[in-house]
Amino acid sequence: MSAMFQYEGLVERALREDIGTGDLSSLIIPGDCLGEVKIYAKEQGIICGIHIVDMVFKKVDPTLQSELKVKDGDFITPGMVVMKIKGSLASILQAERTALNFLQHLSGIASATRKLADLVADLNVKVVDTRKTLPGMRNLQKYAVRIGGGQNHRFGLYDAVMLKDNHLAAVGGLSEAVQKVKAQIGHMVKIEVECETLEQVKDALACGVDVIMLDNMSLEDMKRAVLMIDHRAIVEASGGIREENIREIAETGVDILSVGRLTHSVKAIDFSLVVDDMKPSILKHINEAEKN
Repeated sequence: MSAMFQYEGLVERALREDIGTGDLSSLIIPGDCLGEVKIYAKEQGIICGIHIVDMVFKKVDPTLQSELKVKDGDFITPGMVVMKIKGSLASILQAERTALNFLQHLSGIASATRKLADLVADLNVKVVDTRKTLPGMRNLQKYAVRIGGGQNHRFGLYDAVMLKDNHLAAVGGLSEAVQKVKAQIGHMVKIEVECETLEQVKDALACGVDVIMLDNMSLEDMKRAVLMIDHRAIVEASGGIREENIREIAETGVDILSVGRLTHSVKAIDFSLVVDDMKPSILKHINEAEKN
């Protein structure tokens, strides 16, 4: 996975945060104790981040040997082995928590995204994320959304314009805001406007924006807005989209469903790392340490 290098800094920071000046709990395990561990899935879902996990272990100890049993995007079930690691047990245990933190969080995002995407798979609509991400984790979280079958909204303030209520209030209204921003951006940059009423939708159309977000509108107003827009702009629905209502929102005819909960409050998928096989010398060392 050639793009993994861009996550090295994040992995290194996460390890420093956890290990600090050293792992006190692994002092009882001599450095020459070798063994094998397996990472098991404890829930069903979509796995994501397996290569990040591999990077975590290799950052702690380059001599560790790993065997990936799945690839990102695979469906996992309880009890499934997703990875094996061989080598220094002290090194493996130092990396364990950081590795599993990445894996459970990213797999949670991918799994939640897949559930929503599957519910509207037969409709001409896309499930996308938002900028409501954990600081420093945005690229990885958005990667997990893609693995789960979703797509990405803008990555930051730099790659698209989105004018919200506070922007409009600051400059005197929607028309003024759009005119001012068009005068300062390049012709390749898209402009999206957040609309809470049908009157705002009408004004946004008159300004010639590229994307119109229907923010927390009722189903009936969304249907009216879609008819009003009539393919003259991309239509995005946002606000309170969940498994229970995603289908009926999609059926209003919108093009995009943006879901902040995919990244800001998703439930993790549980995994467990278990020492599977230890050489006899390990047991001897540990037993001697316990006696002393």
